[in-house]
Amino acid sequence: MVENRKPTEITDETFDEFVNKNKVSVVDCWASWCLPCRMLSPIIDQLAQEYDEIAFGKLNVDENPTISLRFGIMAIPTLLYFKNGKLVNKESGALPKNALEKRLEKLLS
Repeated sequence: MVENRKPTEITDETFDEFVNKNKVSVVDCWASWCLPCRMLSPIIDQLAQEYDEIAFGKLNVDENPTISLRFGIMAIPTLLYFKNGKLVNKESGALPKNALEKRLEKLLS
């Protein structure tokens, strides 16, 4: 477990670099006005500390519309799961931590 490891703030400009430089990554697409996003945020922060082999990022969809359009994000929160720079899963909704952990274990396998 890595102490004080936080998700990286991602923008339209830094998205591709973030996804391509990390073997496994998860991007949390959120907005400040979204209550489910605010519920999911501390869970993502915890997972970022517990899974040091996964890079976590947060993308504010209101401030970064290009990536939202590119990945067809119609609801938030949406999590984008990447492996070797390729999108392997996309999910919307604030899932509980144990459900996310199962998805992360699958992502790492």
